[in-house]
Amino acid sequence: MTTTDPAQPENGVSPRTATRLREAMDRLLTGRPKHTDGRLIKDNLWKEAGVSRATMNRATEILADWNTRITACDGFTPREARKNDELATLCAALAAKTRECTELAHRLDAAATAIAALHHDNTLLRQELDHRGQLVGLSNQT
Repeated sequence: MTTTDPAQPENGVSPRTATRLREAMDRLLTGRPKHTDGRLIKDNLWKEAGVSRATMNRATEILADWNTRITACDGFTPREARKNDELATLCAALAAKTRECTELAHRLDAAATAIAALHHDNTLLRQELDHRGQLVGLSNQT
C-alpha cells in the first residue's frame, strides 16, 4: 500500500518545484533564459529551474505540457523563429535577384549578338563603298 504525501501532488513534485519548472518553461519559451543557453531542450528546463533531472522527470504533467508547447512552436525559441523568418525572406529576395540577373544576362547576350551582326553589316557596307569609289561629303560641294 502506498501513502500519499500531501506535499507531493499527483504530478510527482512539490508545488514549489512545479512553480519553478513552469517559470523556467515560460522563460525558455519566451526567449529570456537566466541560467542556460535558451535552447528548447529538457536539459535546459531542469537546469533553468534549478532542480535535478530526476525531479523534473517526476513532474509528468509539466513534462506533458512542455512537450505540447514545444511541438506547438516547432522547437524554436522566438529569436530562432524570427531568424528563420528573416532567412526565408532573404532567400526569397536572393532568388528574385538571381532570376533578374539571369534575365538581364539573356538580354545582354541578345544585345551583343545584335551589335555583332550590325558591326558585320557595317563592315560589309564600308567594303562595298570602298569598291565603288570615294565618298564626297555634301558640305564640300559648292
